[in-house]
Amino acid sequence: MSVVAEVDRGAEKTLSVGDWIGFIAMVLGIFIAILDIQIVSSSLQQIQAGLSATRDEITWVTTSYLVAEVVIIPLTGWLARAMSTRWLVSVAAAGFTLTSALCAFAWNLPSMIAFRAVQGLCGGVMIPTVFSVIYTLFPPRLQTPMTVLAGLVVTIAPTAGPVLGGYLTETYSWHALFLINLVPGAVITLCVLVFVDVDRPDWSLFRRIDFLGALGVVVFLGSLQYVLEEGVREQWFESHEIVFFTALAVLAGLGMVARELTCQAPIVELRAFRDFNFTVGSLYSFIMGVGIYTVLFVMPVHLAAVKGLNSLQIGEYLMVTGGFQFLSAFLAGGAARWMDSRLMLGLGLAIYGTGCWMNGQMNADWGYAEMFLPQMLRGISMMFIFLPINALALGTLPADEVQNASGLFNLMRNLGGAIGLAVANTLMVHWRKDNYAQLRGFVTPDNVGANAMLENLAATAAARGSPDPERTALELFSQYTWREAEVLTTNQTFQLLGLMFFGALVLLPLVRKVDMANGGGGH
Repeated sequence: MSVVAEVDRGAEKTLSVGDWIGFIAMVLGIFIAILDIQIVSSSLQQIQAGLSATRDEITWVTTSYLVAEVVIIPLTGWLARAMSTRWLVSVAAAGFTLTSALCAFAWNLPSMIAFRAVQGLCGGVMIPTVFSVIYTLFPPRLQTPMTVLAGLVVTIAPTAGPVLGGYLTETYSWHALFLINLVPGAVITLCVLVFVDVDRPDWSLFRRIDFLGALGVVVFLGSLQYVLEEGVREQWFESHEIVFFTALAVLAGLGMVARELTCQAPIVELRAFRDFNFTVGSLYSFIMGVGIYTVLFVMPVHLAAVKGLNSLQIGEYLMVTGGFQFLSAFLAGGAARWMDSRLMLGLGLAIYGTGCWMNGQMNADWGYAEMFLPQMLRGISMMFIFLPINALALGTLPADEVQNASGLFNLMRNLGGAIGLAVANTLMVHWRKDNYAQLRGFVTPDNVGANAMLENLAATAAARGSPDPERTALELFSQYTWREAEVLTTNQTFQLLGLMFFGALVLLPLVRKVDMANGGGGH
C-alpha cells in the first residue's frame, strides 16, 4: 500500500512548491497525450502523401494510437503500484517524447504505425494517473479545483487538436505535429522525475504478474477497438476480419472477467464496480465520452461537406465550444461549493442535450452566428457534467483503490467515445443514403419547384458557356440534393445525441449526493 494510502484522507496536507510543479507537469502531460489523438485528424491527407499510403491505410495513424491507449489505460493502476507514480509517468513522458520525434521522421507507413502505437501506450499511461493523484496528493478542499483543471484539459484538448494540427500543417508541414511535443515532453519528464513523490514502488509485483489477466485485457480491448474503428469501413459483419475480431473480443472479455474476479492478485481490480457510486459515475463517464467525441466527428464532417470549409475555418467554429468550456470551469468550480451534486449533474446534462437538440434543427444556410448558441451551451455544460461524475466515481473511494479505479473510469470515457463514433458513423452512412433517396423521390415531372430549379440551373450553365447545360444542371441538382441529405443526416445525429443526454436524466434518482466542496463524501 502506498504511503499516502496510510494517511487519513480527511487530514489536511501542506503542499510544497515541488508538489505543485510536479502536478502541473502531469496535467501538461495529459494535455499533449489527448491532443495527439486528434492533432493528426485534419492533416491525414498530407501525411498520406508524405508516406505514400492509400486513403484506407492512412487511418491507421489514428487507429494505432487509439488501440494502444485504450489497452494500457486499465493497466495503469497496477503499473503505478509496481513502479510508483513518479517512475511510471516519467518513463511514459520520456517514451512519448522519443516516439514523437520518431513519428516526425518516420520513413514509411509501417514505421509510423509502430511509433504511433508506442506513443499511444505512453500517452495512455499519463491520463488516469493525474486523476488518482488528485485524490491522494491534495486535501479535500483542493480536490474540486484540481479536478476542474484536469477536466478542462480532458475536454478542451480534443477540440484544440484538429485546429492546432491544421495550422501547423498549413504553416510548416505535418512533421511539426510531432516535433512540438519535444520541448514540453522533456520538461514533463524532468519535472515529474524530480518533484512527484506521492507513493513508493512495490517492485515485488513484477515477480507475481497476472499474465493471463494482462493478456485478456490486451486482447479484449485491442480487438474491440479494432472492430469499432474499422467496422464501418469493412461493412461490419460482411468482413471476415470483423467477425474474427468480434468473436475474439467476446471470448477474451469473458475470460478476462472470469480471471480477474477469481485471481488473488488481479492486474485489473474489477471489484471496483461493486461500489455503486463508482459504477454510476463510470456510466455517466461513458455517456460523456459519447457526447464529446461524436460531436467532434460530426461537426467537421458537416462543415466540410455542407459549408466547404477548410481545417482552419472549421477550427474557428469548434473553438466556440472550447472557449466556453474554459469559462465553465470558473462557473462550475464556484457552483460546486454550494450546489447539490445531483442538481449540478442534471443541469449539465440538460444544457448539453439542449445544445445538441438545437444543432439538430439546422439548414444548409446556417453559419457561424446560427451555430454559436448551441456550441456555447455544450461548452458551458461540460464542467457541470465532469465535476460531479468525477466526485461521484472517485471522491468516496479509499485512497489505495483510487489508482486502479481511475484507470477504469477513464477507460469508460474512451470506450464511450469509440462506441459512440462507430454507432454514429454507421447510422450516418445509412441515413445519408435514405435521405438522398427520399429527396430524389420528390423530383417528379409534376413537381413545379424542382423543374423550375433545374431550368434556372440550366440557364445559368448556358450563360457560363457550358457545352451541355442540361447535363450540368442535373449534376448541380444532384450535388444540392446530397448537400440537403447531409444536413438532414447531421440533424438526425444531433437529435439522437440530445435524446441520449435527456434520457440520462432518468438515472439521477439513483445517484447519491456527493459533497464536492470537500472532495467527496456521500450523504
